[in-house]
Amino acid sequence: MELDLPFIWAALIAFAVLAYVVLDGFDLGVGILFPFFREKHDRDVMMNSVAPVWDGNETWLVLGGGGLMAVFPLAYATILPALYAPIIAMLLALIFRGVAFEYRWRTKRAERLWDWAFAGGSMVAAFSQGVALGALVQGIPVVNRAYAGGWWDWLTPFSIVTGFAVLIGYALLGSTWLVMRTTGSLAERSRRYALISAIITVLAMGIVSIWTPFLKPEYLDRWFRFPGAIFSICVPPLVLGCLVSLIYGLNTKRDTRPFLSALALFVIAFIGIGISFYPYIVPTSVTIWDAAGPDESLLFLLVGAAVLIPAILAYTGYAYWVFRGKIDPEEGYH
Repeated sequence: MELDLPFIWAALIAFAVLAYVVLDGFDLGVGILFPFFREKHDRDVMMNSVAPVWDGNETWLVLGGGGLMAVFPLAYATILPALYAPIIAMLLALIFRGVAFEYRWRTKRAERLWDWAFAGGSMVAAFSQGVALGALVQGIPVVNRAYAGGWWDWLTPFSIVTGFAVLIGYALLGSTWLVMRTTGSLAERSRRYALISAIITVLAMGIVSIWTPFLKPEYLDRWFRFPGAIFSICVPPLVLGCLVSLIYGLNTKRDTRPFLSALALFVIAFIGIGISFYPYIVPTSVTIWDAAGPDESLLFLLVGAAVLIPAILAYTGYAYWVFRGKIDPEEGYH
């Protein structure tokens, strides 16, 4: 049986993107929540909660972007010109955020400056990712295998809404992470923020879900025609179930449940995006198979991915296992 290499690689890149969103999403969320916690001790604990894992989480972004360039060069060459502004803003924000993470512990006089750099970098990165997602969902015009749109096509009401939706969603992941990893007043305040952000996130998911099918006829057909309609019917009760589970976990202080429920919301949303996109990698212009490189290259890269991806999963899982449990407020990253 012949392997469908473009489909396999599309699934691997989709997995890498999902892994980045759910893993880096919560530590971006911690930065987004930074302005709401004024006490230095609280901010120290918040940063310590993500210190062992934040840079490793971004490995998945490199894998997804690098894989797109190597495996789907046509998609890479059309998506990037369409999204230069939000992608550059995201990368600069991640750089500032990473620098702030290190420098904040090395200075007293400029500590407040680096606090704002950490928070601002997290917010800009999250919002930029949401805007890029919204612009991609809207569709990218391609003529003669090249981007045919303008400089500002990415900036629309829909992309702005998706930008804020991702920003609030990451705040939900960050607050539930803090609930799971911290104690005392910090955890209690995080519960309140988790509840507020959960309700807003679900509302934002509803708005985007209702809006998306009317952006393109293909989306409308996919969502309301078998077999996609099955998922459309299942989404509302699944989302409601996740919200109920999250609130129940917050109220009963089962601290792991809210975080897992928030992750489930993101997985549901990601599956919905996948159903809308397939079989396109550049909606609705370029399919997975049109964008793929030669099969020989895909097979060669797949051999490397078969070694690399399990290795990343292994060291990521080990890091989370070693640093599991509640944070000791008196110890951490210095």
